[in-house]
Amino acid sequence: MNGIIHLDNIQKAYFMGKQPIPVLKGISLDILKNEYVALMGPSGSGKSTLMNILGCLDSPTGGKYVLNDHDVSQMADDDLAAVRNKEIGFVFQQFNLLPRLTALENVALPLVYAGISKRQRNEIAKDVLEKVGLAERSHHKPNELSGGQCQRVAIARALVNSPSIILADEPTGNLDTKTSIEIMDIFGSIQAAGNTVVLVTHEEDIANHAHRIVRLRDGLIETDKRKAPAMAM
Repeated sequence: MNGIIHLDNIQKAYFMGKQPIPVLKGISLDILKNEYVALMGPSGSGKSTLMNILGCLDSPTGGKYVLNDHDVSQMADDDLAAVRNKEIGFVFQQFNLLPRLTALENVALPLVYAGISKRQRNEIAKDVLEKVGLAERSHHKPNELSGGQCQRVAIARALVNSPSIILADEPTGNLDTKTSIEIMDIFGSIQAAGNTVVLVTHEEDIANHAHRIVRLRDGLIETDKRKAPAMAM
């Protein structure tokens, strides 16, 4: 099987004056295409820093990161931004939708930067909103949608560029239990359709939707367990 993420001894330190504060202390990890992985760990374990590096929002201070055959560890910011826009779809806890735009316009936004015509943008965005079960709310603005519907819009926006990886940071953190399960079912469908999904969460029941759980502690991987596939009855 093909690897999509290869991390080799990734380190990250922040500086207070001249004093380095190590956050990641040598993370080596391979994620395969079409895997569904949850990253877990207590506060201060380094999981948010690791997610920022995986998402090309931050660069490591040491080690090597190869994303879909691109060595992104030493890339300049502009090149990193280009890889990020093409390869990664982000879903955040806060939804990050623009309040004055409709659901359709929010979803189509990444395609504006890709230089796609308005008619084509709207067609693609409509199609993706249908996939997350929200086609009939496409002309509503975020303040006319529930939290769960806003998160569906955010997921559709993450999918619209057909990225290699969906990276979700605490995607159910603002949602009730029933809505959280519905959102996790959508991530399951996305992975079943061929996407790689990497989820950051501190909630055990949310992590259990993934097929592999990587636990971090003190900037290192503590455990990395794949679930056994369910036996057919």
